[in-house]
Amino acid sequence: MPIRIFIDQGHNLGFVNAGAQANGLIESEINYNVGIYLAELLNADPNFEVRTSRTDPEEVLGDTTASSLAIRVGMANEWPADYFISIHGNANENPAINGAEVYVFAPYTEPFYLAEYVLDAIVETVGIRNNGVRLNPSLYVLRRTAMPAILVELGYLTNLSDAQLLKDNQRLFAYGIYRGLLNYFGLQPTA
Repeated sequence: MPIRIFIDQGHNLGFVNAGAQANGLIESEINYNVGIYLAELLNADPNFEVRTSRTDPEEVLGDTTASSLAIRVGMANEWPADYFISIHGNANENPAINGAEVYVFAPYTEPFYLAEYVLDAIVETVGIRNNGVRLNPSLYVLRRTAMPAILVELGYLTNLSDAQLLKDNQRLFAYGIYRGLLNYFGLQPTA
């Protein structure tokens, strides 16, 4: 039976649950693209079945931030997915802050170990700085999902080096997440 992966491409275009914007990049667009590339990789692999929260880059989920998050989690819970991966880009007032990190609800849990594999593979594949697995039990998508959930912060839109990676290497970020999943599950790539 295939492993069911729900990919949440964080945020929406526009004003409802909008993400960061910096250095000419729009977070929701990056999240959408990386999520679609990841879905393509997973769909080509018979070990996985995948669904995404957004099926179109213009799609807006919800009419408030709270309803947007609830819709995303509800889609995963109702499927039901085996694992939930929320894809994001980061921002900071200090443009020197850079790197990728993955957030989880609690330490030393299944999502924590999955996050380590995914983060290591992103860093190895893309060449971005490793900021580690971090705890944030307040994040809605981590505390309200009925399955192991991770929130991947690919890099900082506000850092010039990260922004260039996010602009030019979206397929590599997706491949890094895919490789992390393969490594975690002890699988070999099929393509």
